Amino acid sequence: MTDVHRAEPGLDDALTYLRDHADEHLQQLDEFLRIPSVSADPARDADVRRAADWIVQQLTAMGVERAQTHETSAHPIVTGEWLGAGPLAPTVLVYCHYDVQPPDPLDEWIRPPFEPRYEDDRVYARGSGDDKGQLFMHLKAVEAWLRGSGKLPVNLRFFFEGDEEVGSEPVEAFIAAHPELLRADLCVVSDNDMYDDEGTPAITYGLRGIAYFEVRVTGPFQDIHSGQYGGGVANPANVLVKLLASLQDDDGRLTIPGFYDRVRELTDAERAAYAELPFDEEAYRKALGVPKLSDGERGYTLAERLSARPTFDISGLWGGYSGEGAKTIIPAFAAAKFSTRLVPDQDYREIERLVVEHLTRVAPPEVRVAVKVIHGGAPAITPLDHPGVQLAARALEGAFGKAPLFHRSGGSIPVVAALDAGIGVKTVLVGFASPNGNFHAPNEWMPLANYRGGLDALARLWAEMGSVSPDRLRGSA
Repeated sequence: MTDVHRAEPGLDDALTYLRDHADEHLQQLDEFLRIPSVSADPARDADVRRAADWIVQQLTAMGVERAQTHETSAHPIVTGEWLGAGPLAPTVLVYCHYDVQPPDPLDEWIRPPFEPRYEDDRVYARGSGDDKGQLFMHLKAVEAWLRGSGKLPVNLRFFFEGDEEVGSEPVEAFIAAHPELLRADLCVVSDNDMYDDEGTPAITYGLRGIAYFEVRVTGPFQDIHSGQYGGGVANPANVLVKLLASLQDDDGRLTIPGFYDRVRELTDAERAAYAELPFDEEAYRKALGVPKLSDGERGYTLAERLSARPTFDISGLWGGYSGEGAKTIIPAFAAAKFSTRLVPDQDYREIERLVVEHLTRVAPPEVRVAVKVIHGGAPAITPLDHPGVQLAARALEGAFGKAPLFHRSGGSIPVVAALDAGIGVKTVLVGFASPNGNFHAPNEWMPLANYRGGLDALARLWAEMGSVSPDRLRGSA
C-alpha cells in the first residue's frame, strides 16, 4: 500500500483537524439532517431549496470559490470549485445529492424522521446514509484539508443535485449547458454503501440503468356487475395481469424482442471478482424473511443477478375493489407501475421504445392499453483496472484497515452515465452507508464508525489522487 503520508505530508494535519472538530461537525450534521429536503413532495420545495442554500454557505465558508445554486426545471443544482492546486495537479469532480425520500409511514419511526437520534453508535434520520450524511462527509473532508493543511493536493469541483430521488430529470440538460463547471479528470460519487454492516469497505464499479413505466388498461365506461356482464366483456384487471405476466418467462428473462441485443456479458475478471465476494445466500434469505430465493436467470449466480443482469419488477397494481368484503364487479380500468433495470450497453431510450411497442402490439382489441414512460437512466461502468479505482482502494484500506471489495450495484445513479456520455468523465463510487441502513424506509441509519472512517478515507483519497498526473487519473497515460 502506498504511504500517503510521504506522498502528501498535509494529510496528517487534515486528519488531526477532523479529530479536533469531531463534536462540532456532528452538530452541523444534525443541522443539515433537520432540513426536510423531500424532493417528491411539492409542499417541501422551500425546504429543498433551503438545503441547497445551506450547502452553498458551507462551501463558501470553507474557501470554495463560485459556490452557487442554479435554477433547473425542478430543484436547484449546487456547484463550486477550488482550483488552488494548480494546472499540473488533477481535477476531481465530487457528486452527491441532497434530496431525500419521503419519510412515510411516519408512525413507524421511533423518533421524527428529521430529528437525528444517536443510539448504538449510529445516527438515525432520513438522509443519514442516503445521501446527506455522505455529502456532509465530503464537505468536512475538504474543510479539513483547507483549514488544517492550508490547501488541497488536488483541484476539486462540486456538483450536488436535489432531484436524484425523483429521477434526476434536470441533470442531462445541466451537463449539456454547463460543461465548464463540471470538467474534471475523474468524478467521485458517494451515494452507495459499504459491503456489509461490519465495516468492510467496497468500491462500486458499475451501476444498472432503469426504465420505469405505467401501463393502464381501460374497458367499460364504469365498473359493471360481473354476474351480469362477465363472459361478455373483457376484464381490464384480467388483461393487465396477463400482459404483465407475458413480459417475463419462467427463467426470469424478459420476452420483449430486442431487449437483450446490447447486453454486455461479464468478463472473466468480473466473474472472478464476484466469486471473491463473501456472499452468504442463506443469511441473505433469512434477512429478507422469504421462504426461498428466486432461481432467476439461468447461468448466473445470485450475486451476479442482483447487479449485473437486467430485471423486471412490478412496483404497484391498482384498479377495481380492494375494500372489506366482496364487491362483484368488472372494473372500468386496471393499472400498474413497473421497471426494468438495465446493464451496459443497454440504451434506456431504446428499451422504452421496445416496451411501449411490445405492449401496444400484444394488447387485445377488447380493451384500450396506454403505456406511459415515467423516467429512465443509463447504466454505467468503470473498468476495474482504472487508475482511479486503484487509488481509491488504497485510501479505503488506509482508513478502514482492510482492502475493499469490488462489486457492481443493482441500483441506478443517472448522473454517472450522464457525465460519461456528456463530458467523457469516468466515475469511481466510494460509499460509506450501511447496506442494511433502511434507505427509503423508516428509521434510516448510518453507523458512526462508517462516518468517522469515511471522513478519514476521503481525506486520504485527495492525497492519493494528488500524487498522480491528470493524464494518469483519466486513465490515458
